[in-house]
Amino acid sequence: MTRILHVLDHSLPLHSGYTFRTRAILKSLRAAGMEVRGITGARHSEDGPPIEQVEGLTFHRVSHIPSGPPGLREWREIESLRKGIERVAADWRPDILHAHSPALCGMAGLRAARRLGLPFVYEIRAFWEDAAVGNGTGREGSLKYRLTRSLENRVVAGADAVFTICAGLRDDLVARGHDGAKIGLSPNGVDLTLFGDAPPRDGALAESIGIGSGPVIGFIGSFYDYEGLDDLIAAMPLLREHHPTAQLLLVGGGPMDEALRAQAAASSAGEAIVFTGRVPHSEVERYYSLVDVLAYPRKKSRLTDLVTPLKPLEAMAQQRIVAASDVGGHRELIEDGVTGLLFPPDDPPGIATSLARFIDEKYRWPGMREAGRLHVAANHDWARNIDRYRAVYQDLLRKRVCRGRRSRIERVIE
Repeated sequence: MTRILHVLDHSLPLHSGYTFRTRAILKSLRAAGMEVRGITGARHSEDGPPIEQVEGLTFHRVSHIPSGPPGLREWREIESLRKGIERVAADWRPDILHAHSPALCGMAGLRAARRLGLPFVYEIRAFWEDAAVGNGTGREGSLKYRLTRSLENRVVAGADAVFTICAGLRDDLVARGHDGAKIGLSPNGVDLTLFGDAPPRDGALAESIGIGSGPVIGFIGSFYDYEGLDDLIAAMPLLREHHPTAQLLLVGGGPMDEALRAQAAASSAGEAIVFTGRVPHSEVERYYSLVDVLAYPRKKSRLTDLVTPLKPLEAMAQQRIVAASDVGGHRELIEDGVTGLLFPPDDPPGIATSLARFIDEKYRWPGMREAGRLHVAANHDWARNIDRYRAVYQDLLRKRVCRGRRSRIERVIE
């Protein structure tokens, strides 16, 4: 049975889009007959044992937290994780190493794979230098930005196979001069077995938080600047000119929380904007039940043009109505007027006009719900998407056998 060791930035029991994608990948690979484990480095912030079982999945932890000045600290982090990978490999004997971005994980996996004589797969979920710009912790063109990009280029060049989660990321790598023949797509997906019919509206919850009959525009997630929630708040007074009972429900929190609350308090539509704060993951479905249109007003940037988000897919899997800004990452997921609505980014009046018209055409929503669900089933179901990995794994193992390559695990473990 083929064994795959996944090298990860962080994992369950932490909850994030990153960990949910990892969970889906590992469980789908296991259902396809493979043995899987994960290993995390210093950036997994949850305390736990050196080997942890979560939802039936096994994760090894490298708990060493490196010190030193920038640059040296990251190199020590790579080396610490590399050593941890080799320790796990000595005991568990994986057939393939599969590292997931960021590039720190990728370089640790690449160095370990070369020393162990194992095939190496690298998967890019986002360019982390662009993600840092998007969440306000980095600046485009800075030394750190360029070094991160350079490190990722080295990992991509050295990998036996590469996956990206969307065409935008793949096209960018090809434009940098990387071999497109070894770069495959593994799009964001959902486990459709987790999503059934949408639950009925939770009237008690609606009353307790002040949500009326709607229409209710909602966002459930993290409040980063690139999500464009300030544009959605700015659109509300104009939307209420057309639909006076419209409300905005914002569930979650993050770096922009305080600024968004201040903006809402100063808005003429402030009484129609409801913040809940962060809610337990087990309660999220109750809040989804109150929303008529799930809105994703991401601002236009390199990050949002190149990266596809997970949440619109989850919403469509639940047969929810989706409206999103017309940026590259959304266009890969949503067909305007068929599976949802695309509205202009960075344009509150344009957002308000589009949403008002969308609400007026509510008679089209049942068809959109069905089209969205069918689109996810055909293109983003992990039960099917996992075949992309399996084909690449089999090809790499076949090439390894043909070349007579043998694992060098015993010789490199001290």
